Amino acid sequence: MSLELIDIHKHFGPVRANDGINLDVPKGSLHGLLGENGAGKSTLMKVLSGFYTADSGEIVLDGKKIHLGSPNDAIDAGIGMLHQDPLVFLPFSVIDNFLLGSPGSLPLDRKGTRAAITGLRDRFGFTFSLDAPARTLTVGERQQVEITRLLWLGAKVLILDEPTTGISADQRELLFTTLRELASDGMIVIFVSHKLEEVEAICGAVTVMRRGKVVGAADMPVPPEDLVTMMFGEAVEVVERPHVPLGDPVFSMHSVDIDERLMELSDLNLDMRQGEVVGVAGMEGSGQQTFLRGICGLVQPSSGTVMLDGQDVTRKSYRNHLDAGMHYLPAGRLEEGLVEGLTMTEHFVLSDRSTKGFFIDWDDADTTTRREIDRFSIKGTSESTAESLSGGNQQRLLLAMLPDELELLLMEHPTRGLDIESADWVWKQLLARREGGTAIIFASSDLDELLRYSDRILVFFSGEVLAELDARNTNVDEIGHLIGGRTANSGPGGSP
Repeated sequence: MSLELIDIHKHFGPVRANDGINLDVPKGSLHGLLGENGAGKSTLMKVLSGFYTADSGEIVLDGKKIHLGSPNDAIDAGIGMLHQDPLVFLPFSVIDNFLLGSPGSLPLDRKGTRAAITGLRDRFGFTFSLDAPARTLTVGERQQVEITRLLWLGAKVLILDEPTTGISADQRELLFTTLRELASDGMIVIFVSHKLEEVEAICGAVTVMRRGKVVGAADMPVPPEDLVTMMFGEAVEVVERPHVPLGDPVFSMHSVDIDERLMELSDLNLDMRQGEVVGVAGMEGSGQQTFLRGICGLVQPSSGTVMLDGQDVTRKSYRNHLDAGMHYLPAGRLEEGLVEGLTMTEHFVLSDRSTKGFFIDWDDADTTTRREIDRFSIKGTSESTAESLSGGNQQRLLLAMLPDELELLLMEHPTRGLDIESADWVWKQLLARREGGTAIIFASSDLDELLRYSDRILVFFSGEVLAELDARNTNVDEIGHLIGGRTANSGPGGSP
């Protein structure tokens, strides 16, 4: 089964997301699709998977022109897409997720479905339980569920959009092994990513997009600097963290216990000084998110004390933490950080805590928004809605909305899903705040990012801080072992 996209056009108002795209992928291929945030990669793949309908152009599958008006049309044609946030129904069990998407008529064949799914799961070494509630699965396990579902539905073309975002190193290796096996079986696998090292590791060919157009294609291997130049039009240098002397003590938490539904953390202790950066590592679900939310008051500690710049903020509301100079940026930019349907101007109005009274000066708000769009190089207009922005521009908007003066900034995966240039830009902003005295705590699944920008690294495993590391005297291997619950010379949980 070969795949050909011919002169695909897709516009959103004046924005040309796809402007005459041509792509040819033979059977048995593992094909990489690269590009900066906003290059049009996700739009093109949503056209191919039926979520969007192209304004013009043709999709030819196995020599036949097909029309895709919905994801159902796509899966009927043998095309399935694994989204960056896997599409699972969190309130239901895993087996019920499969039954909800099963073809055919009532009654549902629970026994037959269980047998078929178990066979696919075991073939690829996936680890999810069919009876587990979907909300208890890690991102990596949700990916496994979605891949299994697409294969069960008969997908012969598998699209993966930034699939390694938020998954562990072990889950990534299992994913790569699965993709190689599927391609060797004759499937077409399209791997959308901004991580050059991953494309180099598994893809046989690559297509590069920039500003809605294909700007280059090559068989792998290709020198990384050539790919970067194609993606951005020029070489990109990653910012290095300058040395900044630490200031006065600014934050402390002592003997803090936090109990949040399925996650319990106990005896948390941390002292920080102005300008200090603490990274937080761990497999997803190990307690990092609860830790950050407990610091900023979104989850209330059951005991202990939390102090910020001499103020006791223990068990105070998030609003009290904002007043004290603390701010939290979640990983879910659109789900928690921004409001879907609201324009950028409306976001700046909501984030302006100096506004008094009931009346809004919309002309002044629009002027402020235009100024911040220019200052933070956001690709959009003051009337652009949050969901219309790419992930990188959503992150730029969140940073633009931060108060000028901050004592402590908490961030969950600050560069998740961002290309090299956007990630570099984000850290330039964060390091500038650090030089101004802001202390920063950030959680990340990117070990290189943790090593590059942290002074200290806290490693979480199964709800506890397994280690506190000096970032200057550790390495990826040591952190990776600790994330898995072991030291370099021990077994799981640290035991020999």
